[in-house]
Order: sequence, then structure tokens, then C-alpha cells
Amino acid sequence: MKSFDIPEFYRSPIIGKIKEKRKERDPRKKDFSPTVIDFGAIRFHIARHFGFCYGVENAIEISYRAIDENPGKNIFLLSQMIHNPDVNADLEKNGLRFIQDTKGNMLMSWDDIQKGDIVIIPAFGTTIEIENLLVEKGIDIEKYDTTCPFVTRVWKQAQKLSSKEYAVVIHGKADHEETRATFSHSSSETPSVVIRDMSEAKILAQFIRNERPEREFFEIFKNRHSKDFDPSVHLQKLGVINQTTMLATETQAISDFLKNVITEVYGSENYREHFADTRDTLCYATNDNQDSTLALMEQPADLAIVVGGYNSSNTSHLVELLEQKFPTYYIKNESEIQDENHVQHFDFHNGKLLQSDTFLPNKEVIDIAITSGASCPDAVVDRVMTKILELKGVDWREILEEKVELALAE
Repeated sequence: MKSFDIPEFYRSPIIGKIKEKRKERDPRKKDFSPTVIDFGAIRFHIARHFGFCYGVENAIEISYRAIDENPGKNIFLLSQMIHNPDVNADLEKNGLRFIQDTKGNMLMSWDDIQKGDIVIIPAFGTTIEIENLLVEKGIDIEKYDTTCPFVTRVWKQAQKLSSKEYAVVIHGKADHEETRATFSHSSSETPSVVIRDMSEAKILAQFIRNERPEREFFEIFKNRHSKDFDPSVHLQKLGVINQTTMLATETQAISDFLKNVITEVYGSENYREHFADTRDTLCYATNDNQDSTLALMEQPADLAIVVGGYNSSNTSHLVELLEQKFPTYYIKNESEIQDENHVQHFDFHNGKLLQSDTFLPNKEVIDIAITSGASCPDAVVDRVMTKILELKGVDWREILEEKVELALAE
């Protein structure tokens, strides 16, 4: 696996050492059990895989290279490089400006972008329409294109489905940058529609079975279908792709469900002519992080902490898993932890911040499961852990090396 040149302050002396040792012992990723570090008053159960993935490190390396290579030039990011406030804030501090917010709303005018300016395409990729606009302005869109290769793999899957005349169902969040980009690329190849979850897959099934009038399709999936989509025609032959950061089990369940509906309508002997058995298009890091979270849930813990940006899709799915078993706190960084009792955390179901006054339980030893999203620097997880240790009066600086070594020796 390629190693990336990213700023040193993103790296972590605690988590970095744990990850490196686990990687040496388990290069084929067969062991998803967490690492347990016992500090006496606090026992951390650290997920096997989390934090920066290939696509994120690649995007960060290219972004800082763009800064170094273009002193004095205007450097723009199409939108947030990745969904992490600390990373984006540092890029802004280094002079980068965002053109759009995460929903695609303009933060500045396209007229402000001129030939010779530097425009970085984020890890999520971008739409064909924006690519064409930038090319017309004389912007080089290839030199600093940080689109994750696992995103482009999804686009290639859409091309493959198009070549066999399948329509595409995209499992994703319609307002997410990656899904907007994937929808644009897919729609340019073949009729496409975006569905959010299983409940919408069931609605789609009603149109496949001709149980609802076509006009309702256009009402329900408004702005989420390609212009040429004809449900009476295009739902007869389809395949499923996804936003790479969705919950793996949900994507698989949706694909299996639609396959069964197609089989029901066209018969088991004919379903292959109407449904493409696509391989899962989630990225490896999403799969590894979710599998590691499931292994984390097998541990006895008093609470779980998930660290990451509040608009991060992959992070929210880790929360979704952990909250099935533990009181789970979704925080962006250590600043959300005020004291032993009080923490500010994000309710992604309702899109709002909550204040809790029952953070750390009153116990002699507290077990904490901890992980983070793929866009969260390990250094931030370090700071979350050490702040909790300080709140509990643990002098971690003197014993850190010993505790990490002990945990890795077991």
C-alpha cells in the first residue's frame, strides 16, 4: 500500500503506534478484534480499523502539494476536501477557499474563478457539469484531482451496467457530494435513480410491480432521477450501485430485496436478464471500519465514542451500529468534552447537537469503546483519549509507553 506525505501534526504517537504494530502482525486483516489499553481508571477498547483511508490521505497529500507548488496563486477547493472540520480549517488557514458548501450551494461566484487559478477536486469527485464548466474556463482539472479511486470504481460500474442496457439504482444520500457526482456520471451513461434506504427500495418495488401510477414515481423521486427515466421501461432491467460510505449491510439488503422482487415479477429462470448481480461497491476502508465496529460491539463497554465530522456519512454509520448496544457519543474532537459529566455530542438522526450531563459513569473502572470516521486524523482520537484520562486524574504521560507496549504484547 502506498504511503502518503501528509503533515506531521495529523499523525498520532498513540494510535499510530498501535496501528503499525497491528498491521505488522495481521497484514491480511483477518483479526478485527479491538486493542485494549488499560489505564486503571479508564480502559479503552480501540477499534482495529478506523481513521484516514487511502482516498483521504491521497486527497490531503495532493491539497498540500497544490499549496506548496503554487505560491501567490488563487487556490480553490470545489467544496470541503473531506468531512472533517479540523482538516478543512487547516486548509483554509493555508489560504485555500471553498467554492461551494457540502450541499452544493455557492459560497462565491463562478465568475471569480479565472484561467490560471488552481481548483482542487475533492475526494468525493464532482459532477460532469462542473468539470465541463471548469474546462471552459481554462482550468486544469486533472493535475489536482483528488477523487478517490473507489469512487471512480463505482462510476465504472455504472458504465458497465449501461453497456448491457441496465438502468442504475444508486443507494445513497441524494444531497451528499459523492452521490451528486455519482448520479451525474451514471445519468450520463444510463437512466438512474437515487434511493436513500430500504423504505424507498420498497416504494420502488411497487413501481416494478406496477402497483402505483407512474406520476407518483416522479413526485416521490423528484430531483433524484435522470431526465429520461421512464419507470414503465427502465425498472424492468436494473442494477444497484452505492455511495461508497453507506452501511454495507443495508446496501446488500436493498440489492437482495430488489433481486427478489425482479425474480417474483419475471420468474427465477429469467431474473438474470432483468437484474445485474453487481459486486458491492463500498470502499475497502468502509468495509474494514464497519467490520471492526461490529467486533468492537462484542466487547463489554460502558459507553462508546465515535470521533468525526458531523457531516460525515461513513462516521454516522459507525454511530448507527454502536448505538444499538452502547450509550454512544458522536463528537467532532476533544473540545466537545467539557468535564466528567458534560459532553456536547451530535444526534445525526435529527441533525442537532445535544448536551448530556451523564457522560462518564461513576465507576471504579470505566470501559470505553472508541473509533472514528475515515476522514478523522488519528491525532484527534489521541487528544480525545488523553483528555478523558486527564479528567479522571490519570497521569498518562508517565505510563503511556508502558501501557501501549503492554496492550500490544497481549
